[in-house]
This record gives sequence, structure tokens and C-alpha cells, in this order.
Amino acid sequence: MTTEWSEKDTTTHQDHVVAHVLGATMLGYFIHDEALYVLLDIGFIWVIYLDGEMGFLPHPVAVGELDADEEKRREIQADIELLVREGLRAEGLRQLTHAPVNCLIEEVTFHTRGDERRLLIAGKEDGLTVDTSLSSGEMKVRGI
Repeated sequence: MTTEWSEKDTTTHQDHVVAHVLGATMLGYFIHDEALYVLLDIGFIWVIYLDGEMGFLPHPVAVGELDADEEKRREIQADIELLVREGLRAEGLRQLTHAPVNCLIEEVTFHTRGDERRLLIAGKEDGLTVDTSLSSGEMKVRGI
């Protein structure tokens, strides 16, 4: 069994999405339907799927496309508006979780280990990992 992470080349599409998130700061996130939705301070949502594929949408579009009931979408949108307005000081979030660290994104690398995927998101002082498991469907976000 492989225990070491191996860096994996990214696709052209992943490279394109990463180019958009560089220089942004993660404010918060939520997990829905095996995808991580990362709210950035630039008003966009960076969607990261279990397999490491990615998307990048304005937050109203991302929320509108969610396969969720109207109440959940309203709560998500309210949390987004609160985080955009108040940043990491925002209180009373119902659907989103604050970013674990204040990380201005400078670099993103993609790694694999068996059926696991990891994105390392590096900032000048802090960083984040996004770990996923294809077999369990689990997604974790941690500050490093």
C-alpha cells in the first residue's frame, strides 16, 4: 500500500481555475454532494470535486445551481453575504464554515495517494490542505 503522497500533474482546466484563485483569500466553505464549495474574497466560489476536478463560478450562480431545497440555498446565500461583508469576523454562520486560517493563495499543488487526493494551498504565512477520498466520499479542510 502506498503511504507517500505523489505530486500529480494538473489538467489544462485545473491550471485555468487555479490561475483565477491565485491572489484570493478563502473566507469560508461548505461541502455539498461530494464537492467542496470555497468562498473567496473576490465573490467567486471555487468548487473542488472528490477527484480533484474544479470549477469557478460567481457565488450567485454557484448557489443557484445547487441541487438543494430553497431554504438551504437561502441560508448559504445569507452566509456568503455575511462573510463577504465581515470576513473572518462573521458570526452566526448556518451553512458555511470559516476558513481555518487566513491564507492569501499563492500556490496550489495536486497530490495523490491510492484513492485519496490532496490539494495543498500555500500562502505566504499560512496554508490549507483539502483531502478527499474517492472510496469513502469524505472531504476535509485543514489549516497548516
